[in-house]
Amino acid sequence: MPNSRACVQIFFFLIALLADDPLAAARSDPNKSNASLPTGLAMILPLVLSVPNSSRLSTRQDFHRQLRKDSSQKPNARMRLHDDLLTNGYYTTRLWIGTPPQEFALIVDSGSTVTYVPCSDCEQCGNHQDPRFQPELSSTYQKVMCNIDCTCDDLRKVCIYERQYAEQSSSSGVLGNDIISFGKESALGPQRAVFGCENAETGDLFSQHADGIIGLGSGPLSIMDQLVQKGVISDSFSLCYGGMDVGGGAMVLGGISPPPDMVFSRSDPVRSPYYNIELKELHVGGAPLPLPPKVFDGKHGTVLDSGTTYAYLPEAAFVAFRDAIIKNLHNLKQIRGPDPNYNDICFSGAGSDPSQLSKSFPKVEMVFSNGHKMLLTPENYLFRHSKVRGGYCLGVFQNGKDPTTLLGGIIVRNTLVTYDRQNQRIGFWNTNCSELWERLHMTTAPSPAPTSSISRNSALDGSPALPPAVLPDGIIPGEFRVGVITFEISSDVKYSDLVPQVTKLAEYIAQELEVNTYQVKLLNFTSEGNGTLLRCGVFPAGSSNYISNTTAKKIISRLTQHNVHLPDSFGSYQLVKWKIEPPQSRSWWQKHFLSVVVGLLVAVLLSSSTFLVRYIWRHRQAVGRYEAVNAASPEQELQQL
Repeated sequence: MPNSRACVQIFFFLIALLADDPLAAARSDPNKSNASLPTGLAMILPLVLSVPNSSRLSTRQDFHRQLRKDSSQKPNARMRLHDDLLTNGYYTTRLWIGTPPQEFALIVDSGSTVTYVPCSDCEQCGNHQDPRFQPELSSTYQKVMCNIDCTCDDLRKVCIYERQYAEQSSSSGVLGNDIISFGKESALGPQRAVFGCENAETGDLFSQHADGIIGLGSGPLSIMDQLVQKGVISDSFSLCYGGMDVGGGAMVLGGISPPPDMVFSRSDPVRSPYYNIELKELHVGGAPLPLPPKVFDGKHGTVLDSGTTYAYLPEAAFVAFRDAIIKNLHNLKQIRGPDPNYNDICFSGAGSDPSQLSKSFPKVEMVFSNGHKMLLTPENYLFRHSKVRGGYCLGVFQNGKDPTTLLGGIIVRNTLVTYDRQNQRIGFWNTNCSELWERLHMTTAPSPAPTSSISRNSALDGSPALPPAVLPDGIIPGEFRVGVITFEISSDVKYSDLVPQVTKLAEYIAQELEVNTYQVKLLNFTSEGNGTLLRCGVFPAGSSNYISNTTAKKIISRLTQHNVHLPDSFGSYQLVKWKIEPPQSRSWWQKHFLSVVVGLLVAVLLSSSTFLVRYIWRHRQAVGRYEAVNAASPEQELQQL
């Protein structure tokens, strides 16, 4: 099996959801790989972190026009996707669940068959990006009661689910049925769907920033299968991840007309319960690796998984690939990797511009059983060294003793991948994914946006389209306590130019909002076309866990009336949206943590002055002594059993 850095391979239900379904125990069951031309509604969800990459820019206008034509005939949903492969190890999309809608950031995962979010009564759930789902606040929520098709909690008489991962993380809870909305840009209206309401999570699922997972695999609980069964989309979806530094792109749920030069490989739903391709050869620098074709057909074959970051090859294939890459290098020096816990294969001297990497690293081609070839540029198999400027490391690793070949997101950067389930094939098309999205100008009428109403812990959602007059007094009810104010602004300054200035930007925002600098935090900033999308938060001052309503109204008024004036170096900006969240309830330990620590410290100091003197002396002796740079912690990724 892949080591702890592989996100998703294979896992089983500890409690099978559907006893009569032979695939119900697998985390991703892509037993269907089909759909060519759209026969139903299409749902398009853009992945956000994108700026054009000149090295992969597509100029095939006919395909872009065809995409626009198809999408104008068939309603679709447009949703942004945040985060990226290197920093987070995943992409997330936004979904709204319930009435009124409650918002969640979910990892896009083609290897998962369940969509789940933390539930309000969860006793063992982490502190994630958004508040937990509150069924009691949704007028349309329904429990999935026990029947012959699910694992039943005999005490509560409700259906339950459980997922266990190889690195000991897990998710378990009850199944619920509610309205799922796809955002204000969606032309596909809200749909009822079954999802998991978590009661417990452990490991990486507990500690990750994202709220949960949206399952795109094949299975009765998959969001894809549910929408296809309802007839609202055709049996196909596509993913398009952006380049090395910016991520981004688009996700399409539903069929699209494939570009004329899209390369296809057969995907056999019987061969493996996962989305798979028939990989026969790897070419490095134009020469095939000396490997038998069957090396890529072990166990589950060659599997595609959008939730996995890197690529993992069987031992023989990895050794041959590594040696061929090193043999084809030009004027590069092999260096240590950024993390001493791993024997990463890294090189320096290639420069910092990813568009120029092909001058130093060889091209790679994947050859399918039908003879078609998919080109991989260096950004499809390298990741940046986090400690050496101009350093890069192989994003391809040995898959332990597992003979499965696993291809994660790095392999399909700037590649449109169509999971054509209806026709049992998967297509690949090299393109600039951020540029692809920019060309998709949908003209269909959007479905209703999530309303600005009290939801999820009585959270308030706001729109920047408020009148420039005085902020309405009722925008924050008198009894509502404001815990944090989050807002998104779109700047016309390029991502690469803005990143070095983020600290100063937070200071200027704090100054304009008349709050302390430490109260303003930049939660996320991603590329958006030629500009940058920033997500910021204003937090309570000092030890308080809430912001006064008077201060909150003043902050919102300044934001919505564009009274935040930034230096010219930050360009012009637009407020995209704002939101008010209630205070997080604090446990006794959180409330009294400082007092307990101070008390213990005083007790230690009073009872052990000799220890204190010795500690100070030893500390003074250590001043000036060389200390190794702290290594980056190993990347934690989801892994199935």
